[in-house]
Amino acid sequence: MEDLWRFLLFGYLLTVAFETSVLALFLSKHHPLRRRLFAGLWLTACTYPVVVLVLPPLFADSSRALYLLVAETFAPAAECALFYLAFGGKGSGGATWRDFAAIIAANLLSFLLGEVLSAYGWFGLLS
Repeated sequence: MEDLWRFLLFGYLLTVAFETSVLALFLSKHHPLRRRLFAGLWLTACTYPVVVLVLPPLFADSSRALYLLVAETFAPAAECALFYLAFGGKGSGGATWRDFAAIIAANLLSFLLGEVLSAYGWFGLLS
C-alpha cells in the first residue's frame, strides 16, 4: 500500500499531462480552452485516487485483468458522468458525444502509455 501512495503524485502528474493534452485538443470547441484544461486536472483528480489507491487492495486476490477491466471502465465512465453533470446544461454549451469520446480516448491512451512505461520498467513501482 505504501508503494501506491508513493506512486500517486508521480502517476497523477503524468496522467494529467497526457490526458489534459488530449482533452484540450479533442473536447468540443464550444468549451473554452480554460474549461478543457480544467477538465484534465479535475476529472483525473476525481478518479485517479480510486484507480490507484482504492481498487488495487480490493482486487489484490483477483487477476490483474479483472482489476484493469474494472479500473479502466470506472475511470472514463465516472469522468463522462462528472463532465456531463458539470457542463451538460443548456446554458454551458452542453456536453456532447464528442466530449465523451474525447474523455474515453484520453483514458484509453493514458492507460496504454502507462502499460508501455511499466513494461519498460520506467515506473519502478509497478510490476
